[in-house]
Amino acid sequence: MRQEVFVRFPHEQEFELPVAANDAMAADAARRWLDEQFTANDCEPLRASGKVLTADKLLAIAAAVGATRFADDPAWAADYARATVAALGRPMVRVDVDGGAVTF
Repeated sequence: MRQEVFVRFPHEQEFELPVAANDAMAADAARRWLDEQFTANDCEPLRASGKVLTADKLLAIAAAVGATRFADDPAWAADYARATVAALGRPMVRVDVDGGAVTF
């Protein structure tokens, strides 16, 4: 099954991150990786309640690291993609940083 994550930044910058079926991440490991990245990159909750949804984490992490991290660190970008598909349980995910949306 084909798995891909697209991360879109302003100015038409978009990264297409394929995830090989044999390179899957377990859902609990994916959530743990996202939590670690959320904390390591000093991300803030997007909601006033302080509740952080998985989609919010994906947006906040991508916004915090910026397009440069995706371009300059392919291993990190691959981990982001692996964690994204595993945490959401979806084979195709679009993360639109500028639009503030995560779609499947």
